[in-house]
Amino acid sequence: MNMSELSLLFQVIVSVSVFIVWTFRYDNVEKEFNDFGYPTLLRNIVGALKISSSTLLIAGIWYTDLIIFGSVSMAFFMLCAQVSHFKVKNPVVKFLPSLIFLLMSLYISAYNCGYIS
Repeated sequence: MNMSELSLLFQVIVSVSVFIVWTFRYDNVEKEFNDFGYPTLLRNIVGALKISSSTLLIAGIWYTDLIIFGSVSMAFFMLCAQVSHFKVKNPVVKFLPSLIFLLMSLYISAYNCGYIS
């Protein structure tokens, strides 16, 4: 697998996973945001923006100019998730999904900006 294929694979994994979590597993999202002490409005805004970022990553398969917007915004949200998990002193296992998606999003960004060839 070459770097381009890896970036594409990461795009699909991150976007589909985030979409599934924010649609079909929304009850878990509600619980986490309550645990973090965040308001419902913030949760809804974050959800809409994460789904938008997922959409940009998928659309980036055909329109590559969109990839950087989707990957950078997704990396930002995953970094915020890391901070939130740290804030409430969650166990490491709770940090892992957003950490993995953060690293994948950074890879997608780096590859599509030409930092990785």
